[in-house]
Amino acid sequence: MGSLADGIAMKILGIDYGEKRIGLAMSDASNMVAGSLKVVKRNATRSWLGEIKTIVDENKVEKIVIGLPKNMNGSIGEKGKEVLAVMKVLGKVVKVPIVTWDERLTTVSAEKVLLQADLSRKKRKDILDKLSACIILQNYLDSIEYSQKEKSKESNK
Repeated sequence: MGSLADGIAMKILGIDYGEKRIGLAMSDASNMVAGSLKVVKRNATRSWLGEIKTIVDENKVEKIVIGLPKNMNGSIGEKGKEVLAVMKVLGKVVKVPIVTWDERLTTVSAEKVLLQADLSRKKRKDILDKLSACIILQNYLDSIEYSQKEKSKESNK
């Protein structure tokens, strides 16, 4: 759950690192619900790193969860290696822990939601990355909650 530092609830930032865009999502103060935040354009100058740092600082983010694309057999391919490299660079810019989360089929899930919402191709494109980030973060938050419930059950035995 979110911890308190100087009376301010801390949050978790979710990242979907795509080829052209980076989807961002933010947890609520209780770290129970993920909400779509924004999409940042990737560029050669990596100015997006500064944008993410500003978001982390302004929102008192305590952790970043970045989607790690894996092959269906669980191995890490070229895209996954790229995300791991970006994670190292980002770790030098922001001073919060960064963890990966298996993002297999996340974009497929997001696309299905958007198709069911009957959005135009353009609108889907604009929303897809931040929705994918939201799904990655929500899956992570759900795993934390489940883990805490299991620990609670064990300690009550």
